[in-house]
Amino acid sequence: MAERVEISTAKEAADHELVLAFGRLQGAANRLEYILGRAIEQECGISHLMFEVLLILGRAGGRGLSMGAISREQVLTTGGVTRLVDRLEVAGLVERVADPGDRRGRLVRLTPLGEETVVRASRVHVENIKRYFLQPLPASHRERFMEDLRILSHSARDVLPRLR
Repeated sequence: MAERVEISTAKEAADHELVLAFGRLQGAANRLEYILGRAIEQECGISHLMFEVLLILGRAGGRGLSMGAISREQVLTTGGVTRLVDRLEVAGLVERVADPGDRRGRLVRLTPLGEETVVRASRVHVENIKRYFLQPLPASHRERFMEDLRILSHSARDVLPRLR
C-alpha cells in the first residue's frame, strides 16, 4: 500500500479501482440511509438522526447521558445535539434531568414514550436492514462483511478529531 499511485488524467482518476470502490461504498450508504431513514420516518414519525440519538440513549440505560457524551457518540457539535434534543423533548421522547454527579449538569434520558418509539422503530429498521442490506449479499459473505464494516468504522472513528 506504500507505493505511490500515478494518476495523470481525469479519466484515470475517475476509473481508478479504489476511487470506484469508495464511491460505491458512499453511494450504497447514502441510498440505504435514505431508504431506511424514510421507512422510520413514515412508520414511526421520527427522523433517522432522532432514531440514532434514541438508540444512543437506550444503550446508555436509565441514568441518561450528558449533551457532550451524545455529541461525541453522534459526531455532532454540542449545539447540533442541543437542537436535536430540544425537538425530541418537545415530542415527549426524552427528558432532561439533574445529574446526580454534577449539581450544575443535566442528563438526557428516554421517557416511556421514547422507549416505546425506539423499540418500534428498531423493529422496522431491523426488517429493512435484512431486506436491503443483507439479503442482496451472498449468505456466506454476510458475517465477514459486517465484521469488516466494524473494523472500518472503528478505524475511521479513531482518526477523527473530537468535536466541541
